[in-house]
Amino acid sequence: MVKPVIWGAVQLSSQGDVSENLERVTVLVNEAVRRGASTVVLPENFAYMGDEEGKCALAEDLDPGFGTIAVRLSALARSAGVTLVAGGFPERSGDAVRPYNTCAVFGPDGALRARYRKIHLFDVETSDGTRYCESASTMAGREPVVVEVDGLRLGLSICYDLRFPELYRALSTAGAEAVVVPAAFTLLTGKDHWQVLLRARAIEAQVYVIAAAQWGRHPRGRATYGKSCIIDPWGEVIAQASEGEGVVTAALDPAYLSRVRASLPALEHRRL
Repeated sequence: MVKPVIWGAVQLSSQGDVSENLERVTVLVNEAVRRGASTVVLPENFAYMGDEEGKCALAEDLDPGFGTIAVRLSALARSAGVTLVAGGFPERSGDAVRPYNTCAVFGPDGALRARYRKIHLFDVETSDGTRYCESASTMAGREPVVVEVDGLRLGLSICYDLRFPELYRALSTAGAEAVVVPAAFTLLTGKDHWQVLLRARAIEAQVYVIAAAQWGRHPRGRATYGKSCIIDPWGEVIAQASEGEGVVTAALDPAYLSRVRASLPALEHRRL
């Protein structure tokens, strides 16, 4: 039986300077490792929270080679000896002005283990009049992704995906035992919906949820909610970040996961 493992979620307040953002990533990943984490999850837009033109300029290839951001992440995973789940950053697509928003998983050896391209794009006008049109600057992905990490089957998702339970059902069907939700959830929606949706995904899919979030004020007047957290398959919040940048860690216990699924075998009762 796989033993419990400690995972960490990093909470950042990323700005428009890639180098400074990556320095903060390095500090906080090493802090998570100091606390015993063997896998660390970064939030969406960890490397850059500036304008769309800057994002396009930063887009890089993950295959066949790495760009600047991926090289730093690969080296950090290797030097820290952890699996690094790099929440969401621009990967080149076939469209010159619309890169993918990609979550990449780097193993402790620095190798790219998996990549997930965000499927659901945030095209919304919120009640305070703020407009978002992610599809104007981002190419949507198409495929759910599950990868083995630390002996657990890990499903990948990014931010707005959280509102689409069918994605998490697909991840569950593919064997996911944990899912990550790196995010830059808006302050307006986050205060009412963030934890409710995270707990719902954990309960219905009977998985651990590791949610790494942006927090605070960013360029272009953006404000994000934070409250990075780790939730167990019963829906209990077992770790949560306070205000500001930081790290939360918690143990993921496969034996407990098995007990939850055995005591309430909802996954076996699916009919549709």
